[in-house]
Amino acid sequence: MAYCEKVKKGYRAHIQLTIGSELKRESQTFPIKAQAIAWAADRESELRKEKASGIVLGKTFAQACERYEEEVSSTKRGKRWESLRLNAMAGVVISKKRLGDMLLVDITPDVIGKWRDQRLKVVTGSTVNREFNLMSHVFSTARDEWRWMSESPTTKVRRPASALPRNRLVSGLEIEKLSLAANYVDGSVIQKQQAVMVAFLFSIETAMRLGEVCGLREKDITGAVALLPMTKNGTARRVPLSRRALELLSYLPEPVGDESIFMVSASSASTLFRKITKRCELDGDDGVHYHDSRHEAITRLAKKLNVLDLARVTGIRDLKILNVFYNETAESMAQRLG
Repeated sequence: MAYCEKVKKGYRAHIQLTIGSELKRESQTFPIKAQAIAWAADRESELRKEKASGIVLGKTFAQACERYEEEVSSTKRGKRWESLRLNAMAGVVISKKRLGDMLLVDITPDVIGKWRDQRLKVVTGSTVNREFNLMSHVFSTARDEWRWMSESPTTKVRRPASALPRNRLVSGLEIEKLSLAANYVDGSVIQKQQAVMVAFLFSIETAMRLGEVCGLREKDITGAVALLPMTKNGTARRVPLSRRALELLSYLPEPVGDESIFMVSASSASTLFRKITKRCELDGDDGVHYHDSRHEAITRLAKKLNVLDLARVTGIRDLKILNVFYNETAESMAQRLG
């Protein structure tokens, strides 16, 4: 049942409808009577469709993102990244309207295709695919768990091709240039930029990520093993340390209390490393990135460990991904063949 009444600020539309055992009442005020009547008719039609289909209509993408963040993202280690990404997605303007303000039932494959094409103008295909995966899970959760939509619009949208994986190794000459730019030689470490250089060399020995290295505490080192209590994969990992890795640790000053062995946080180390690469003209896409140390380390370790041991040391469970990080050159393999 829908009706309209005159109020001080215009006309107030009322809806009263029984859905299942629930009596649903809604109302909204409009300056013009025709608008109030139209809203009441449309909303009553929506509610009747909800009653017939079991789908909760009238929910926006922003509401879906908010509920997803509260119920799903909050349980993940990457919840901060997802929160930022969900807010950014909702703010994207498609055909002069924010995606977050669109009703879920109005978000079609065409809308998602326009979002994809718009994002590809500013970021790589790999980034779009990561965002696409998150968006797709929001829609599938809204469909399967909340019954806010009948189908996901992402299932019929073509995904962009991901960029080829980076296969950059670090040469001995580049290590010398980086060390010079960081004012580092093997021995006592005083400056933070020197500690960052030691961290980079330590990563080449261990295949540990920057966050894992900078998170190391003195209590995490036992003999020739480093314990990583929590890694990117959400599990603990024990990493064997070579003689060179232990030697590098010996150059660092004694940590105060429970502070990091390497003296810096991961974000500060990342910033300092970029400054070091710029100083010796090894910056840019073709230059040396900190994460290249992981490629270099895995390529070196592959000569000493079998593939299962290598997977355990690096924490990479999927051997296809492990292959991405293994970047031995054909020339080097030819030399080993003799």
